Amino acid sequence: MQELDSKRLLNISKKLPKEELLYELAEFFKIFGDSSRIRILSLLQQEKLCVGEISELLNLSPSAVSHQLRILRQARLVRYKKIGKEVFYELDDDHIEKIFEQGLEHIQEM
Repeated sequence: MQELDSKRLLNISKKLPKEELLYELAEFFKIFGDSSRIRILSLLQQEKLCVGEISELLNLSPSAVSHQLRILRQARLVRYKKIGKEVFYELDDDHIEKIFEQGLEHIQEM
């Protein structure tokens, strides 16, 4: 068995993100584990939409869409704007679009 290079291993361990950050990252990626949320993100990548439009496009009840949007809002993946009586949702920022696109790209390479 090869002798461990403790200095090298110490340098590697120093580069690891803090445990709390890794936990938060794991929680962040859990949000992507639901196909309804993924479908909503896919729609919002194209255009701002209200609950009724998302509901119609995905053939989900408005309450199911609202529930998923609440989770996405809490994770800061989507934001909303009130225009008149309607509330329109969109991706929170470019990072979300990039994460989504890179995930799709990775899956398509398989």
